[in-house]
Amino acid sequence: MKQRFYALDVFRGATVAFMILVNNPGSWTYIYPPFDHAKWHGCTPTDLVFPFFLFAVGNAMAFTMPRLRQGGDAMMWKKVATRTVLIFCIGLFLNAFPFIRYNADGVLTLKAFQNLRIMGVLQRIALCYFFAAVMIYYLRPARLFTAGTLLLLLYWIMCLVWGGNDPFSLQGWFGTAIDRAVLGESHMYHGEGVAFDPEGLISTLPAVVQVILGYWAGNFIVRKKNLPAEEKEEPVKDFYPLLTKLFVAGVLLIFTGLCWNTVFPLNKKIWTGSFVLYTSGLAIVVLAMLIYGIEIKKWRGAWSHFFDVFGKNPLFIFVLSGIWVRLYGLVRIADETGDGKTVYKGLGGWMYDHMFAPLFGHMNGSLLYAVFHLLIFWAIARWLDKRKIYIKV
Repeated sequence: MKQRFYALDVFRGATVAFMILVNNPGSWTYIYPPFDHAKWHGCTPTDLVFPFFLFAVGNAMAFTMPRLRQGGDAMMWKKVATRTVLIFCIGLFLNAFPFIRYNADGVLTLKAFQNLRIMGVLQRIALCYFFAAVMIYYLRPARLFTAGTLLLLLYWIMCLVWGGNDPFSLQGWFGTAIDRAVLGESHMYHGEGVAFDPEGLISTLPAVVQVILGYWAGNFIVRKKNLPAEEKEEPVKDFYPLLTKLFVAGVLLIFTGLCWNTVFPLNKKIWTGSFVLYTSGLAIVVLAMLIYGIEIKKWRGAWSHFFDVFGKNPLFIFVLSGIWVRLYGLVRIADETGDGKTVYKGLGGWMYDHMFAPLFGHMNGSLLYAVFHLLIFWAIARWLDKRKIYIKV
């Protein structure tokens, strides 16, 4: 088996592409429902992006873990700890960037770093990677499965025991109190109107299982069957039972997640156990379909190449997209309102108001604004891929 295969690049790249698409609408007021997160309970297509990325992180571990085991404990701890710290620090950098802002008088001033948010998407990825890597390295598959199950059950029990009358609500969820005590309210996300961090410390625990399930799927493929060679035109017939098992496992996880949803609601913001199982099951089904189409049937072309370039430099492209849109806020353009007053808008807002919304309407313009930026980052990713430049952490 090759140490990486094309379907994984496409899966990971499609996840990054969709992440960029949903993170950069022209206006947060005008978003089609599939491109917005669930308000609280539930799961939209956008809610699948983050768990799919964590699943891909685990999937890739199936190809890197053998090298870590060959290097021994010292090498494993050094590489895993270094990568964890780097990814976490990059996340902090994004939270702080661009380090300056306009005050009420329109003057550029330094940001108040005493209010810097500590957690975030990359910070959660870093922590999930660390704990999953350690568990995968030291635990045999059976014990790893048991540990993941116990972690999800323990999180459920903690929610029930330490939560309020409504333990899965914004006000009743117990994890916020712990995040406040450890992180401090000033260092938490306030997008819900209160100090609540959707990438907080406690809800990171079940997210670790997402990485473990991704590793399980990748390791299953590695152990059971080599993928057909690139030059073969006919698929390997006995590879189909492996894909059948993946489909069955994915469907079982989806079914279990939906059943658990009746007592432990699907919820991305507190990352419930039902959400972990449901989204991991969907990820397995999607990955199995990609392996069947790309690796077995050889259904490749412009569509797969569009996504695979994102998968070659996923972290760099994601970080670049975050930096890019933040820089828009520093470019202020004078604009007149309907009553003749002059206001100053960031470059991104000005582009949406004067280019995309007038041409396509608010809803379509907001979506096409996101598509426009997706194509910019695709062009950058393709340029890097053509020159064999792969930026890894």
